[in-house]
Amino acid sequence: MGMIEQSLGNLASNIAGASRVFHQHRLDFCCGGKQSLGNAAAEKGLDVASIVAQLEALRQTPSNETDWRGAGNVELIQHILARFHEHHREQLPELIRLARRVEYVHGDKSDCPNGLADHLTAMQQELESHMEKEEQVLFPMLASGVMPSSPIAMMRFEHDQHGEALAKLEALTNNITPPTNACNTWRALYVGLSAFREDLMQHIHLENNILFEGLAAKKTGTCGCGGGSGAGGCA
Repeated sequence: MGMIEQSLGNLASNIAGASRVFHQHRLDFCCGGKQSLGNAAAEKGLDVASIVAQLEALRQTPSNETDWRGAGNVELIQHILARFHEHHREQLPELIRLARRVEYVHGDKSDCPNGLADHLTAMQQELESHMEKEEQVLFPMLASGVMPSSPIAMMRFEHDQHGEALAKLEALTNNITPPTNACNTWRALYVGLSAFREDLMQHIHLENNILFEGLAAKKTGTCGCGGGSGAGGCA
């Protein structure tokens, strides 16, 4: 099967650095990861041959990125907890603070992202609820080698909702593009939003396309997280 027929999620899983290419072209490899590269590129009017060339170049280049398909469920879960769950809990309060400041100072401007702070607050609440369910219920089961279909289906559904929330965030911010006369606070907000979008998409990709698909090795035993609930542990 050629690259054009392969799914975005499969390509992101198999080619180190492919996610960066997909970010560049605004291709959804996490929630929309089952869509083929050809179909996704056609929908956006992109030159698929150019994207394939970028991916082929990556495949020929040695990479230091971790191949999470062989890491094992326990190791991948620990990475998700530390790199994404903890990080989202740090990112969102500051983004909300910056958004409220920008709206307060520049709310009368036509290009001000009015409503962004409230939207980020709603995203924070939904994401916190989602992460707690993973930490307290799903991740301990996956760490022990169990692949429960109903909880996984629910997490996939909530991931789709996170994707819809990201789309609304992009609509509010002109695809996270600050106006030319934006102040430093406004620019800092959009830099943070861009990083948050990239992190959340990578987070969802690792779960949807690797962890939930069983591509990480099914190693059983204790999770090694030290116990406890919340971001510091799997149970």
